[in-house]
Amino acid sequence: MKKIFISITAILAILSACDMEKYPLDAVSPNTFFNTESDLRLYTNSFYLALPSAEGVYNEAVDNIVKQSLEDEISGMRIIPTSDGGWTWTNLRNINFYLANSSKCEDADARAHYDGVAWFFRAYFYFNMVKRFGDLPWYDEVISDQDIENLQKARDPRTLVVDNILKDINNAIDNLPSDHRINEVTRWTALALKARICLHEGTFRKYHTEFNLPNSETFLDEAIKASEELMTKSGYSLYSTGRPESDYLNLFASIDANPVEVILAKGFSDELQVYHNLNYYTMTASYGRPGLEKRLVNSYLMKDGTRFTDRPDYGTLFFTDETKNRDPRLSQTIRTPGYTRIGNTEPLVQEFGATVTGYQLIKFVSTERYDTYAKSITDMPIFRFAESLLIYAEAKAEKGTLTQDDIDKSVNLLRSRAGMPGLVLSDANANPDPYLAKQYPHVGGSNKGVILEIRRERRIELVMETLRYDDMMRWKEGATFMEQFKGMYFPGPGNYDLDEDGNIDVCLYDGERPAVEGRKVQYLKLNGDVTLENGTNGCIVINPHIEKKWDDDKDYLYPIPIQERLLNPNLTQNKGWVDGV
Repeated sequence: MKKIFISITAILAILSACDMEKYPLDAVSPNTFFNTESDLRLYTNSFYLALPSAEGVYNEAVDNIVKQSLEDEISGMRIIPTSDGGWTWTNLRNINFYLANSSKCEDADARAHYDGVAWFFRAYFYFNMVKRFGDLPWYDEVISDQDIENLQKARDPRTLVVDNILKDINNAIDNLPSDHRINEVTRWTALALKARICLHEGTFRKYHTEFNLPNSETFLDEAIKASEELMTKSGYSLYSTGRPESDYLNLFASIDANPVEVILAKGFSDELQVYHNLNYYTMTASYGRPGLEKRLVNSYLMKDGTRFTDRPDYGTLFFTDETKNRDPRLSQTIRTPGYTRIGNTEPLVQEFGATVTGYQLIKFVSTERYDTYAKSITDMPIFRFAESLLIYAEAKAEKGTLTQDDIDKSVNLLRSRAGMPGLVLSDANANPDPYLAKQYPHVGGSNKGVILEIRRERRIELVMETLRYDDMMRWKEGATFMEQFKGMYFPGPGNYDLDEDGNIDVCLYDGERPAVEGRKVQYLKLNGDVTLENGTNGCIVINPHIEKKWDDDKDYLYPIPIQERLLNPNLTQNKGWVDGV
């Protein structure tokens, strides 16, 4: 598969032209640029730098994946920054500069295409800013450094900004090409982004009544339309070879993003020395020893579709028992008994030196060749078809129009790929899962049961794809972050066989370290290497001495940096953030 990579040198040369008043002699000026399709393509290639890095995709760290440290958002350590803090407008300036000059190109088809790219990325820029700050000044033209009126503009209402975002993304949809280009935005990428934006805004407005934002159902309708068009007209589908025990794993471990399901991916290459750090991240202690959190592990259904947490002993099962007969995606997300690396046949157990919870990640992990520092080249999905299916189902459920047929052509396609029984609407609503209901206390109404099940499916299917924090923000469930994060259960000190092959893999001890026969025994000292919730037994507790804080009155938005408010006295601060300005 041919991958598209951006020339950073060329981009920097182009962006150096973005002083709107003066143009350096060694830079391209709009007087000599923007005349050909090649010019437009080269300039708009720079916009792709706004997409998340590989680490920005897999390095999830909220309540799905936990580590030795806590994010500031969860520990309550966020402060009002003096500058930056995400209040950065360079990307928008570059986009608006392009749109102000692209008309110089006489090739109408080229202009339509690359203007579509610009509209896509302006919508993408503002969507990320709205999620972070709420109200924002809307700029759709280049602002001169002498334009004091616009530079000191007040924040426009969120409603106005989001309406303009939709105008931009609709323009992108209307002008972008309809073929499949895995490393370039197309009509289908724009529809995927529109579906994501509209679901986020619709549910945010529904659950965050404190902001008094109107028309939540209008956005849910738009999310349904965008995702349905993707489902029926795009030609994308779920990758499946009929092997539920491995299809999910192989989808993400593939060096080249799978064009059947992945709509847009960030490409990496050994040949071009464009790398990331996924393999090393999951196998060393250098990056916080990431691992799945216990509540997520508990959320995976049994293989027959029943709820694991309905078992009376679910909280005290050892690893070898809790991982038996579960949704096959669990064993394709973490190391479970019988796990072997791709390209190898040697069974491997989890390494506690690499995972703080005992649930070691394998999603995106490729062959051993790429295990060294910063040498991974698996492509990273930014948008994939599976998310669109989940958006469709969730938007319909939240709006109250979901039918069994809707479930069958969305959620149940995902469950079918995993070899799982389908979700039944009437059964879910007749018997909502109390375990999930505790995690999502704001869910109610006649569709409570199916909304909880769709959230289960979304959490499991999209883990490590950097969407969880946004989900918890739009659902107004940030307070659940304050619950103690946990790992696997140990009944007490002793020797443990993690894969039932007859060999001791872990020795959990208290006091002096014993001598245990075994080639690769991992020694874990109680209250040293691990802390258990009941002292000598229970689940591993993660960061037990770090206090977690969440303030529902302010923590759903970030603060405006102090310097920006000093420079622009018309910028108001977000509620609850007191900066003294």
